[in-house]
Amino acid sequence: MSNQLSLAIGPGRLLSRPLDRLAHAGDASFYRLVPKSVVFPEKTEDIASLFQTCRENRTPLAFRAAGTSLSGQAVTDGILADLSRDWKTVEILDEGCRVRVEPGVIGGHVNRLLKPYGRKIGPDPASIDACMIGGILANNASGMCCGVRDNAYHTVESLKYLIPHGFHVIDTGCPEVEEQFAVLHPELRTKLLELQRRVRESSELTAKIRSKYRIKNTVGYALNAFLDEETPAKLLGRLMIGSEGTLGFIAEAVFRTVPDPPLKMTGLLFFPTVAEACDAIGALRDSGAAAIELMDWAALRSIRHQPGAPEIIPRLSKTAAALLVEHQCGDAGELSERRRVADEVLKGLSLLAPVEFTDHPYERAALWKIRKGMYPSVGAARARGTAVIIEDVAVPVGRLAVAVTDLQGLFIRHGYADTIIFGHAKDGNIHFVMTQSFNETREIQRYEAFMADVVDLIAVRHGGSLKAEHGTGRNMAPFVETEWGGEAYRIMRELKAAVDPENILNPGVIITDDPRAHLKNLKSLPTVEPTVDKCIECGFCEHVCPSRDLTLTPRQRIAVRRERARLLEQGDAASAAELAAVERAYLYDGLDTCATDGLCATVCPVGIDTGELVKQLRAEHAPERARRFALALARHPVATERLAGLGVRLGHAACAAFGESFLHRLTRVGERVTGATLPKWNPKLGTVARLPKTERARADAVYFPACVTRLFGEPRSGGAPVLFVEVAQRAGINLWIPPDVVGTCCGMPFSSKGYEEAFQTTAIRTAEKLRDWTDHGRLPVVTDASSCAFTFQSAKNLPERAAEIFKTVRVLDAVEYAHDALLPHLAPRKVLPSAALHPVCSLIKMGTTDKLSGIAAACAERVVVPENAGCCGFAGDRGLLFPELTRSATAREAEEVARLAADGFYSSNPMCEAGMRGATDRPYESFLALLERATRP
Repeated sequence: MSNQLSLAIGPGRLLSRPLDRLAHAGDASFYRLVPKSVVFPEKTEDIASLFQTCRENRTPLAFRAAGTSLSGQAVTDGILADLSRDWKTVEILDEGCRVRVEPGVIGGHVNRLLKPYGRKIGPDPASIDACMIGGILANNASGMCCGVRDNAYHTVESLKYLIPHGFHVIDTGCPEVEEQFAVLHPELRTKLLELQRRVRESSELTAKIRSKYRIKNTVGYALNAFLDEETPAKLLGRLMIGSEGTLGFIAEAVFRTVPDPPLKMTGLLFFPTVAEACDAIGALRDSGAAAIELMDWAALRSIRHQPGAPEIIPRLSKTAAALLVEHQCGDAGELSERRRVADEVLKGLSLLAPVEFTDHPYERAALWKIRKGMYPSVGAARARGTAVIIEDVAVPVGRLAVAVTDLQGLFIRHGYADTIIFGHAKDGNIHFVMTQSFNETREIQRYEAFMADVVDLIAVRHGGSLKAEHGTGRNMAPFVETEWGGEAYRIMRELKAAVDPENILNPGVIITDDPRAHLKNLKSLPTVEPTVDKCIECGFCEHVCPSRDLTLTPRQRIAVRRERARLLEQGDAASAAELAAVERAYLYDGLDTCATDGLCATVCPVGIDTGELVKQLRAEHAPERARRFALALARHPVATERLAGLGVRLGHAACAAFGESFLHRLTRVGERVTGATLPKWNPKLGTVARLPKTERARADAVYFPACVTRLFGEPRSGGAPVLFVEVAQRAGINLWIPPDVVGTCCGMPFSSKGYEEAFQTTAIRTAEKLRDWTDHGRLPVVTDASSCAFTFQSAKNLPERAAEIFKTVRVLDAVEYAHDALLPHLAPRKVLPSAALHPVCSLIKMGTTDKLSGIAAACAERVVVPENAGCCGFAGDRGLLFPELTRSATAREAEEVARLAADGFYSSNPMCEAGMRGATDRPYESFLALLERATRP
């Protein structure tokens, strides 16, 4: 079948190695299925070919976009079609009132493109900065503010879709779509009209549908489509939304967007009981609140140690609850009126503490951090080897208080005492988060009994939805009939059979004959390394990973480590052979091509830096000879730097004389002879920088030109050291470059490779030099490579002796220093119409990208940060050893930069500037070049 698939979608788009299959075996849910192959289709013809191949071979097919699905919709033991690398087109229509989007686009990306128009898409799931449009459509996503009115179902205007026994794209926005559908699918058309007639003729079923969709509901197929649409092609298009990939493939959607109010005010209200909190929902909703988020006592208690947590939380009784309330307004007048109305409502509530709504961005962010920190707090505190399960139910708002109390009783009865409840109270939609092990039979039995009680409580006793916004998936498929009843379930089954008669699309999702399907293919979580055992495999990290389109993502690197543990545990011959293949492939896919940039930690709900795992594993795999060589270099730093500088000069000379291709051929010969991976020459590198003479006597700060600046910091436009000293002098500030700076390094090049002894030797020596240069911390230190500044500031990775010194020695990044210390004393002119920036990963982690933008804004009329800007993957010398990493990491940003009509291109690290010069063929240089030009007399 692999040959068929390769022919169907083209070369290079099929993965079938054990490593690739195991890396894709899980999504964000607690289910695990190992696919036979992973494919990356890029056009609708590929999808049609996949349908045909899977039908011919009776092989299941499932689609995955971001893989943030929480109910097991994006795993399969058949063919997994991954949409995350392609399907990225976004087209803004009608001044932002509509937007055309393909399934591989992240929801938050669409909203950022719509922001200049004051619009956004209706669905607003908590995962919007990670999940993709394909999942938003397939699960009929909603969220905190959109309710049942602005979810995916109600805001999609038209769709392009394919069904499994057709080769033609059906476009519901086309005026002739019904005529085309009648010709292409006459039998299916007849069946859809028959099902529609049966639904409409059953007054009982019609009433049930209307009732159930007054609250959030993603259980089963969207039966309201039979009432809302008249014609078959559009009816099937509407049914595609929320179908979780079981009916067909959505290739494109046109959304009607909704207003994105610019002004917001937020308040946190504490109540003595859940009942009193729920009693307040109606008045708060009627006052115009866009979001009302409920948190029970256990949820509040889970974040009591979080910085900024309200002081009242430790004093709350176990019956207490809170509501986070937000109003969103179009202008200052509306905001003032909403504040007046909200204050009136507050007077009638039984509150435990006074409340004042705030419109201050930082204060609002702090309040939302409390709400959003609850899920991560449970994930971080759970026992190793347990999964985090977040369930999602809805009940009529009038029954919310009773339902929450009943759920709390179930937690105690089944031994889930630490489970927390929070959710979108305005819509009666609540989530509960629990930890669960699937490593033992008795634990699975406990979960089975608990879920049976939850189904009875929500679906039967409270007439609610077993899934409000996360989709039916595998864990609620056995209970669809319980919630909907026999007549509605028969309609759903007949619909599935009519559209997908061979049952190849995501079998077992939504429709199943197995009453225990939710207890099969559960994801055990073997313990591997403490660094990553907290990982909940949510996938939030993947979109920021430089190697995401080349090899593995952080989630996959961790998943493969867990798969390795499973294979070791099995211990049979077949597992041993598979393990050997996985470990061989992991050296390149898992270790060599990780940039260890740490951006994954900035978006990870539990703060995991997968780069730390990679460094640890590199250290374990590093040959002893390489370790000794690294230590020798660390012990002779001056000679090492001088030799390296000579190599850089010779490289430029040889490239000029013989050409780049000659040097690459020479490198390949060297790799064959030595068996090692050698750096590839990059003509975009700068050359050895000139260090200006400076004086210590009147120094305001110690300027530490980083080793990469000293070696590669002088592109054609001039070197950063000369520029920095000159600009500082114009601001009346004297920088001093120590005369013995040569050979001094932060040690990161050794640390990233796992050469720990070399790193410690280098870091300690540098810390001691900085202590002496700064007169034991009297002067600040400024360095011109953001990555070096971050290494010094992130003392957690430094040797203890060095970390102690850095408690007194302040190291500042040049961006921060230039913005805070130099800019106020300068009068820069706007010397460029526009400037494009590449914020390096270290700058992002230090939280100072706005300062880089601020400097550029003082020097250029317009500042552009590409939407797809991220880590360039150059990662010190990683881009020289594995240039394919930089090519892959920068591909989307490079496409965007190619469309920019910018007049200058700037960053804050010499290696990243070289990487971006190579990726974009644009003259990226230090931001100091822009500042110097703008302040030049």
